[in-house]
Amino acid sequence: MAAASPLAACLRSLRAVVLDTDGVITDSARLHAAAWQEAFDACLAAAGGQRPFDPAADYLRYVDGRSREDGAAAFLASRGLALPLGSPGDPPGTGTVRAVAARKDALFTALLDARGVTAWPGTVRLLAALRGERVPCAAVSASRHATELLTRARLLDAFGAVVDGNEAARLGLPGKPDPALFLEAARRLAVPAADTAVVEDALAGVEAGRRGGFGLIVGVDRTGGRYRAGQLRRRGADVVVSDPGDLLMPGTR
Repeated sequence: MAAASPLAACLRSLRAVVLDTDGVITDSARLHAAAWQEAFDACLAAAGGQRPFDPAADYLRYVDGRSREDGAAAFLASRGLALPLGSPGDPPGTGTVRAVAARKDALFTALLDARGVTAWPGTVRLLAALRGERVPCAAVSASRHATELLTRARLLDAFGAVVDGNEAARLGLPGKPDPALFLEAARRLAVPAADTAVVEDALAGVEAGRRGGFGLIVGVDRTGGRYRAGQLRRRGADVVVSDPGDLLMPGTR
């Protein structure tokens, strides 16, 4: 008799899984939030009378899951700061959207070097179970640091494809909530979107999965509150879990 699958029932009929990187695979969302906080607060201080960036609420609402430029533009617009876009080579600063994005990237790189990054244990267990079931996986990220993060976390070999911000720029792919990143990942795994699951913690990413016609959208809510879970469901999550390890059967988590 064949051994029972360790995967939860919602995953068993699917042929591939695409996972977001920051916050789902690696515990790096906190580093992104801290870097954004310092980069944005410099702009807000220059504007005068602005409350500081909230690394929890503002991060989740405006920048989580988005490209650096899209996230910077969205948050600054929310505070009424109409900075010019700037040029691709703008150095780190506060005068343009691209300068703010460059400042955030420099801060993130410094934090990554100082603090390092680890993988979420529940996700590691899920990846091991998927490998045992011969289900191919891909990692997706709006960040250009995804491959570095996965390498540092010693998980790069777990993925048949990585589609990150570098690949998005090279291929001209729009960012989330457009499904292009996820669809490219599924294409590289040679599995149709309808037979692929997306595991995401960002609202923009969940919406991207739904718009891409993926077979299952799993929202990851690490906040532990019903408000965030409801947001994920409204954007299109079929299932919401507190950790990807919850996608394993009891006894294998």
